[in-house]
Amino acid sequence: MTSLPAAAPSPSLRRDTALIVSCLAATWLIWGSTYLAIKWALVSFPPYFQMGTRFLAAAAVLGAFAAWRGAAWPDRGQWISAAVLGTLLVGGGYGFTGVAQSHVSSAMVVAFIAVSPALVALMHLPYGARPKALEVAGIVLGLAGVVMLVRGQSFAAAPAGLAAQAAGCLCWALGSVWSVRGLPGGFKLRLAEGPAGWASHMALGGVLLMAVSWALGEQPAWPPDPRALASWFYTVAAGTLIGYTAYMVLLARVSPALASSYAFVNPVIGMTLGATLGGEAVSRGEWFAAGVITLGVILLLLAKRSAAPPG
Repeated sequence: MTSLPAAAPSPSLRRDTALIVSCLAATWLIWGSTYLAIKWALVSFPPYFQMGTRFLAAAAVLGAFAAWRGAAWPDRGQWISAAVLGTLLVGGGYGFTGVAQSHVSSAMVVAFIAVSPALVALMHLPYGARPKALEVAGIVLGLAGVVMLVRGQSFAAAPAGLAAQAAGCLCWALGSVWSVRGLPGGFKLRLAEGPAGWASHMALGGVLLMAVSWALGEQPAWPPDPRALASWFYTVAAGTLIGYTAYMVLLARVSPALASSYAFVNPVIGMTLGATLGGEAVSRGEWFAAGVITLGVILLLLAKRSAAPPG
C-alpha cells in the first residue's frame, strides 16, 4: 500500500511558528541586555522614575499606533483588566526590579529571575495544568545551570535588593498566570485586542510607578549623563516596545514554561556582555553552566514541539 505524502504546513501555521520564534528571540536576546542598560540609566534616572517614564513613553507610541489603525477604545472591563496587569507586571515586576538594581549587581538580578519559570509553573497547578516531563527537566536543568553560574561569581548582595527582586518575581509570575487563567473566583482578565490592550496596561502601570516616584521624592539628574539617556531610550525601544510586547504574545500562544524560558537565556546573555563590553573574565565553569542552561531551553523547545498537533 502506497503511503500518502505528508501534508505541507498551512500558511497560517508557518506564520504562527515564525511569530513565536521571533518573539522568543526578542525575549531571549533583547531582555538579556536590558539589565545592564537599566543599571547604566540609574546614574541619572532613579528606579521608579526610570521605569515609569519608560512605560509611559512606550504606551504613548503603542496607543498612537492603535488609534492610527482605528482600534476601539477599551471598555470598562478591559480597563479593569489593564489595571490589574499594569499593577502586577509593570508596577510590581519592573518597579521592584529597578529598586533591586539600586542595591544589587545587574548580574545577580538577571540570575535571580531564573526562578520565574518554576514560579509560573507552580501557580498554574491550581488550574489543573501540569508541566510535561520535558518541561520539568528543562526547568530543573535551567535552574541548575543558573546556580552553577552564580556560584562562579562573587556577589555582595544587600538584603533589601534580594527582597525587592523576590517581590518583583512574585508579581511578575502572578501577572503572567492571571493574564491567561484569570483571577481567583472566576473573573477573566480581558485586555483590548493587540496594541490597544498593551498600551492600556502599560499606561496604568506607568502612572502607578510615577505616583510611587513622586511619593518617594525621586529626582532625576539634569542634564542626564549621555550614556544613561541612551540606555533609557534603549529600554523603551528594545526592552519595552519589542521585548515586552513579544512576551505578551508568547503568554497567549505557548506553554508557560516556554514563555518563561527567557529566564534561563538572559543570564547567559548578561555573562557574554560582561565578557565583551565589560572586559570581565569568564571561567570554564561559567561557560559550562551556560551550556547546561542552553540544554534546558532545548528541552523546553522539544516539549513545545511534541505538544504540537500533527500538520
